[in-house]
Amino acid sequence: MPLLVLGFASGLPLALTSGTLQAWATVAGVSLQNIGFLTLVGTAYTLKFLWAPLVDRYAPPFLGRRRSWMFFCQVLLALSIACMGLLSPAESLGWLALLAVLVAFLSATQDIAFDAYSTDVLRDSERAAGAALKVLGYRLAMIVSGGLALVLAGTWLGWEHTYMLMGVFMLVCAVATLLAPEPEVVAQPPRTLGQAVVQPLAEFFSRRSAITILLLIVLYKLGDAFAGALSTTFLLRGAGFSTEEVGMVNKIFGLAATIVGALAGGALMSRMGLYRSLMCFGLLQAVSNFGYWVLAVTPPHLYSMAVVVGVENICGGLGTAAFVALLMALCNQRFSATQFALLSALSAVGRTYLAGPLTPPLVENLGWPTFFILTVLIAVPGLVLLWWKRQDIRRLDDNAEAAA
Repeated sequence: MPLLVLGFASGLPLALTSGTLQAWATVAGVSLQNIGFLTLVGTAYTLKFLWAPLVDRYAPPFLGRRRSWMFFCQVLLALSIACMGLLSPAESLGWLALLAVLVAFLSATQDIAFDAYSTDVLRDSERAAGAALKVLGYRLAMIVSGGLALVLAGTWLGWEHTYMLMGVFMLVCAVATLLAPEPEVVAQPPRTLGQAVVQPLAEFFSRRSAITILLLIVLYKLGDAFAGALSTTFLLRGAGFSTEEVGMVNKIFGLAATIVGALAGGALMSRMGLYRSLMCFGLLQAVSNFGYWVLAVTPPHLYSMAVVVGVENICGGLGTAAFVALLMALCNQRFSATQFALLSALSAVGRTYLAGPLTPPLVENLGWPTFFILTVLIAVPGLVLLWWKRQDIRRLDDNAEAAA
């Protein structure tokens, strides 16, 4: 249960600085190019490995090595998210973007500590189920800060009060951090900051095929990143659905489908193994992007959007569960904060530096239908690399079985 709630705390800020902020800016009449550049707000998620050694080496003097950082960030996040509600993208886009950058930085720091905590607290045999619980909590938060936020903002509270309410939710999550247990085995932190910087990288890069594994992490969900970069804007402007329809179907129903996919992925991984799960789920999440092409070339219909969004999110949830399990399996417990931060930051490179800035010009030059066909092709290199490194991935499963 703690992993579920803490996963919720981890996922809450992301939509508020990405999809929900994108919808707010779209409704306020912000240009497509400026909306595309708002995706750069998430740069902190890509660069978080730079300050992860500080989280590995130091900790506030309460609640343990990982939970103290989580609690500190959650309190500051609650305040910062609430303050976002005091601004407007139409009148103060620059200041709102800067505040969103602060939220992303605090959220990325929380993620460093939470990812390390979950890696430390889970036994090897619990990794698949733990990954599914993390994704479940994360996606529940996306429903609240994505779909529910859109519905509340469009119908009940308005954007300002909706962001303030999200800040209250984050403050409540801090209570779960106070109640969460410590890991059974607490690894000793590096003795110096220099060791915290050097040793995690030296240990990882001493492994066979370290570079190609890092490239795999960048490429595995790249097609998904491109398809989702402006998905909210596509459904609003490109497909012609209303804000309430997008909130209910794309955010709430879609994220519920992701949860189903994540739970199914955790169950199937225990039978299929890590490599087969990554390959099967990766193929499914690539092919599911064709659904957006269908929406782009057919008249808007609520049921067709529900089917497309449901299938795409189930497949995405399957792939995410397997991907999180892969990141956990690659981490050494002594350096779990820095190594997980490095790996998860690399996974955000495609979403932040490629998909966000490149999607607007691609859409403007190719049109929505051709663009979504292109996203399927973008997923192919990651699957080819996964097949090439299949023996290394299977070896991670063998190590887990031996440890169990």
